[in-house]
Amino acid sequence: MTALNEALGDITVGAAPSDWRAAITLAGDGLVRGGFTTDEYTEQMISAIEELGPYIVIAPGFALAHSRPSEAVLGTGLSWVQLAQPVEFGSANDPVDLIVGLAAKDHDGHIAIMSQLAGILASPEHMQSLKAADSESRVREIITSIENGIT
Repeated sequence: MTALNEALGDITVGAAPSDWRAAITLAGDGLVRGGFTTDEYTEQMISAIEELGPYIVIAPGFALAHSRPSEAVLGTGLSWVQLAQPVEFGSANDPVDLIVGLAAKDHDGHIAIMSQLAGILASPEHMQSLKAADSESRVREIITSIENGIT
């Protein structure tokens, strides 16, 4: 299993948050369910966006929800939230319909995971397939296929 597969914990498909805060809360809840963070980390992610703006919206339709390593991070991992209805963050890359939550125990331990994720998300075809996935198992299947060069 690759680093990305090992790090990908909770996956939510078809979520309908009312706004960006609710969307970030879903990503944070996924990190908590995956055993990567405490609820405090979710609050830290929201606070960072309130203070710094929508810096986490790093590509059209895609947000990488994260905050600094802290005591609220129990381990390095990812959550995945695909939205049924996009939300606005106030970014040039709005609206967002895919959020990946990232918890990093330190400043370097997540680099391999992020490199793999970036490689997958850089492809418009892969992004379209992942955004259209209708179940957790389908998201995992697509990611595994991409990583194994099957697509």
